[in-house]
Amino acid sequence: MRRIFSFPFALAHIVISLTGRVNESRRIPVGGQAVIEGVLMKGPKHWGLVVRKPDGSMWHNAWLESKWLKRGAWKLPIVRGFASMADMTRVGFRALSVSAEQALGEEENFSALEMTVSVIFAVLMVGGLFIALPVWVSDKIAGYAGVSAVAKNVAEGVTRGLVFIGYVAAVGMWKDIKRVFAYHGAEHKTINAYERGAPMDVGHVAAHSRIHRRCGTSFMIVVVMVSIIVFSFFGRGPIWQRTAARVVLLPVVVGISYEIIRGASKSDTWGKYLIMPALALQFLTTREPDNSMLEVAIKSLEIALDPYATLNAGSASERFVPFEEMNGHQNGNME
Repeated sequence: MRRIFSFPFALAHIVISLTGRVNESRRIPVGGQAVIEGVLMKGPKHWGLVVRKPDGSMWHNAWLESKWLKRGAWKLPIVRGFASMADMTRVGFRALSVSAEQALGEEENFSALEMTVSVIFAVLMVGGLFIALPVWVSDKIAGYAGVSAVAKNVAEGVTRGLVFIGYVAAVGMWKDIKRVFAYHGAEHKTINAYERGAPMDVGHVAAHSRIHRRCGTSFMIVVVMVSIIVFSFFGRGPIWQRTAARVVLLPVVVGISYEIIRGASKSDTWGKYLIMPALALQFLTTREPDNSMLEVAIKSLEIALDPYATLNAGSASERFVPFEEMNGHQNGNME
């Protein structure tokens, strides 16, 4: 039963946890997302995945990043944003499948059919909830209130934002998703600690915020705002035509939003205040993690930053050592 319900919520999981990677002037760029009972981290060259198994051990694996993202047109502004999101979604589904297998004790990987159904479900949910529904609602508002085209576009964008917030709040009520959100918080705390040069041990990492400016939650709110402007140029025609136009233009909206987030994350002036309202939404998509979750996130980052990590490590496993038994061990700053 848990296996059946893991993938219907995969989209929420990936979209919420999607973290745009932004180069830092003093630290190696990192990013990540939460998975089922674990954390996936992205280093400069490869991914590191750590999952807490039912017996308390930490299973880990690592694999190389996609090289096509750094070639040709995929490096161009706007294009790189959508390309990064597409690749993160692909990697996210892979990590979710593996984490479900390890954390839930499944004996087999998800089949090709299950993966296909999950992707179709996600696409239909995006198209129905976040594109078609707001268009329909804005039409109804315009019909009843007789508002202008500009007000209609704003109503569509506001509806899209409310649907997103409502969706996040609803899935956050599930016990399993609450744990995912706690691992999301562990991921943010670990990255915040790392970017500030703090020692990478549980005690120091726990003291940092679970809110991060490059989080996918903030990204999605920026997407909503950008969509109001971009979609305003396609406000006429039947509902199916406008919905199709929004689907086609979604890569453009995502690409522009990525560049905004990328620039804002580097700025301590305009960027800080631009992203601040969106950061509040992360209190919905993150929870305070416990020490065992922080240990998973720290280990995941260590693997992602380790240039000698064994790639495609199979079923390597480490026994869980309680924090109280670590005797204040610190892993340094991993420069």
